[in-house]
Amino acid sequence: MIVEIKVPSPGESITEVEVGTWLVENGSVVSKDQEIAEIESDKATLTVVAEEGGKIEFKAEEGDTLEVGTVVCTIDTSVAPAEGEKQEKETKEPEKKEEAKPKEEEKNQEPAKEVKVSDEHDKVKVTSVAREMMKDLDLSVDDIVTGLRRIGKKEVEAVASMPKSDSRTSLPQPKEASRDEERQKMTSLRRKLSQRLVAVKNETAMLTTFNEIDMSFVMDLRKKYQDQFVKKHGFKVGFMSFFTKAVAQAMDFHPMVNAQIDGEEILSPQYVDVGIAVSTPKGLMVPIVRNAESKSIPQIELEIKELATKARNKKISVEELTGGTFTITNGGVFGSLLSTPIINPPQSAILGMHNIVERPVAVNGQVVIRPMMYVALSYDHRIIDGKDSVGFLVKVKEFIENPERMLTGGHEPEKLLLDI
Repeated sequence: MIVEIKVPSPGESITEVEVGTWLVENGSVVSKDQEIAEIESDKATLTVVAEEGGKIEFKAEEGDTLEVGTVVCTIDTSVAPAEGEKQEKETKEPEKKEEAKPKEEEKNQEPAKEVKVSDEHDKVKVTSVAREMMKDLDLSVDDIVTGLRRIGKKEVEAVASMPKSDSRTSLPQPKEASRDEERQKMTSLRRKLSQRLVAVKNETAMLTTFNEIDMSFVMDLRKKYQDQFVKKHGFKVGFMSFFTKAVAQAMDFHPMVNAQIDGEEILSPQYVDVGIAVSTPKGLMVPIVRNAESKSIPQIELEIKELATKARNKKISVEELTGGTFTITNGGVFGSLLSTPIINPPQSAILGMHNIVERPVAVNGQVVIRPMMYVALSYDHRIIDGKDSVGFLVKVKEFIENPERMLTGGHEPEKLLLDI
């Protein structure tokens, strides 16, 4: 029986997608529920799985644009699924030696060599042709993987022709002079991102205001209670959950930062859906933590971890990327000291976190060394005035430098205690 695998719908508003990468070889035998391809829309990258086991035949090439519902490949189920399971197992576990040959053959042939795979590259897919060549040339996956997405005959031959490095030489060999150029088609996600970034610059009155935050209070809090937190919740608490909670509560004091322009009207959501910018191999994605104003820091932390993992593993849905009233981006994880983040429309503001650096600061008339972070708020000046933008960033600073105020709605605990 021939089973048709059709392009799934990533979301209601998406009518066509692009075939990103085939994860199997054309004509190979796949098992049921095996991931066979990646499809890309202008919002996310999703995987296509085999509905049945059998021999696969492609009906589209990488880079082709297809309408939702179009047949992307067929699977011939007359081929025993057991063969597909065996092939998948060999691909995932290439380090396992081949079955022993009969004794008569062993006398006339050299022992079979195994394709070595380190823990770092244990998920690299190797074609059967490439695997045999690697055995003959005594090459491992570690020798070949240098940024490749998939190993084929061409890649093995390229590595085999290179001179082997001398372990005694500590200095790297100089690169050979080259004038080669590589041209690659932009993905749908990257094209859409480019269009949105240009539109923001042209259609908004974007300004950026800056401040700095003393991170020692939150850092001390994490250090003091991290073990207890992990013991109770099963995961560590990071900085992003503190900032997410802080911006959600700061909206109570400056609601216009959470508002949006809708035609000639101002839309003011009574909830705070915070988008968390996540860098993935396919580009920037912004999963949404919904109703952050009503969630605790452990709840926010868990949701951020789950959404980020889904985004990086291409398991996230379009619904989880849609919406959002405010965005946080953390360039500090890459070492950024200061930047001006770009608004994510139709939102009106975005908070940029940066690297934590020890700097001398004045505290009570004394110069002390503190872990400081620059923060930046880019905002649409058409809807957010300078008073709100500056005041909002100051309020976020107050929450991070005084985390206990997140429990008191931003008020000083001493004043509440004294009822003043």
